[in-house]
Amino acid sequence: MRRRSLQLLCFVFLALVVATAQGNKPAPAQPGAEYSGMYNFLRDGEFVQVTVEDQGNVTGFVSRFGDSDSDRGAFLDHFFKQGKLDTNKLTFTTQAVHGIWFEFRGTIERGDGKNMGDEAYYVLRGTLTENTADEAKKTTSHSREVLLKSFPQDASPAKN
Repeated sequence: MRRRSLQLLCFVFLALVVATAQGNKPAPAQPGAEYSGMYNFLRDGEFVQVTVEDQGNVTGFVSRFGDSDSDRGAFLDHFFKQGKLDTNKLTFTTQAVHGIWFEFRGTIERGDGKNMGDEAYYVLRGTLTENTADEAKKTTSHSREVLLKSFPQDASPAKN
């Protein structure tokens, strides 16, 4: 009798483990999550970090060299104030740093990279607007068409 009870208990426990494992399947990846990563920016050493989150929300930042007398050569990070991905249409606006902020409106497309992780596997193609506010709060804008390439990613872990 005791043996049967133990067998029954083991059977029930095993059934619960299997049922729980089947119910805990990993959630499907966020649509657009594959676009998350670093992309080159306007000059060598500058970049854009794009992170696609739930429901097409995008976070990230532009890291660039300062141009003014007070920040020339220093890295400035312009965090996204807002960002959105709708299918492959990407928009973002950064916060102002030292009176400068950026707006991007365009698409994320497949680039020339042959394999996932290659440079330019994805590209950001669109219009980048640089906005500058002077001391009198007068804003000037300069727009240009850009093609920002994804950085290459090492698929294998670093070896020591």
